[in-house]
Amino acid sequence: MAEKNRQAEQSAQPVLQIQRVYLKDLSLEQPNSPAIFLEQEAPQIEIAVDVGVEALAEGIFESTVTVTVTAKVKSKVAFLVEGKQAGIFELRNIPTEQLDPLLGISCPNIVYPYLRANLADAITRAGFPPIHLDEINFEVFYQKRLQALVEQQQKSSGDSIAVECSTAINGSGTAAIAVIE
Repeated sequence: MAEKNRQAEQSAQPVLQIQRVYLKDLSLEQPNSPAIFLEQEAPQIEIAVDVGVEALAEGIFESTVTVTVTAKVKSKVAFLVEGKQAGIFELRNIPTEQLDPLLGISCPNIVYPYLRANLADAITRAGFPPIHLDEINFEVFYQKRLQALVEQQQKSSGDSIAVECSTAINGSGTAAIAVIE
């Protein structure tokens, strides 16, 4: 009897478990190569970030983080790289009001470092200096998305929402990301 009570107690415990982290999509374009390699000017870098969630089964979710990096020298595109890193997560016995923040904050925090490494590697292998993306505060990103969603719903109903991020390369060669609504 005590064993059944302990098993029932354990089955009611909240579960957040990583099932798998994987690179879902990666693309690289260099439309102006090889001439772009002769340019001496430092490229302007633009970065866009998006987060997505999809329910796969009862208590099983896919969380994705997509980053697009565009480097331009003058008006020419040096490269455009887009990566989508995903993770499959098991979330069980989580209160409903905590589920969305977990999927919008915690899961992207787990997936994003893998994406950062994959993008830096792809850019380096393409012959360009690496771009090391800064950490993203997904809690702030999540709050901005919620705020934008509320504003969008007040203006009209049913339209999807996108939050963009832009960046500038600072003196150390790392990218600083700022959220733009």
